Amino acid sequence: MDGNSLININGNGVPTLDIMILMTVLMLLPSILIMMTSFSRILIILSFTRNALGIQQTPPNMVLVGISLFLTLFIMRPVLSDINDTAYQPYVQGEITQEEALDAASIPMKDFMLRQTEVDTLDMFMDFAGLEPTEDVQDIPMTVVIPSFMTSELERGFMAGFLIFIPFLLIDVIVASVLMSMGMIMLPPATISLPFKLLLFVTVNGWELLFAALVQGFNY
Repeated sequence: MDGNSLININGNGVPTLDIMILMTVLMLLPSILIMMTSFSRILIILSFTRNALGIQQTPPNMVLVGISLFLTLFIMRPVLSDINDTAYQPYVQGEITQEEALDAASIPMKDFMLRQTEVDTLDMFMDFAGLEPTEDVQDIPMTVVIPSFMTSELERGFMAGFLIFIPFLLIDVIVASVLMSMGMIMLPPATISLPFKLLLFVTVNGWELLFAALVQGFNY
């Protein structure tokens, strides 16, 4: 038996290198999917919202991750449907090879990521990679698209977190000013402002507004 292959039950050779590559991809698949979907931005914004409210452990991290996951599935549904129709089903039916299926699956993912990527960020990474500008975005390799997408997602997530912090910060400032004017310096302002921040968030139906803004932010 060749050292570079294994023998399967049908007697056909299975390249060892292909198996190693497949196992590596499967191990990295969760991280790859997180880096190529809306998951990161959603989780960052939800974490900022929790910190802005001043409740460090409510909702717990498991709840935030679960919400982020299902919102990601909702947002990515058209992309996943496109991948299923153009790549997975033809591959299962034997109409295309594995390489062709991977190429077909990368097209909807690349379209999604490029729609969320800042042009300046994409140009920066293309310059780092020594690539010339191209009119066909499908010619841009994934090694450039993914870091450009992630950089844009982090920027938008932190900007959204900053905007979420502003109204709650104003409540903290007002409460601290009132307490100082009353001479109640020893009373922590965060303890008094927390009920008011929760009241404001619940009154304006904050979770529904936040989820709607997250979904609409991805051009759904």
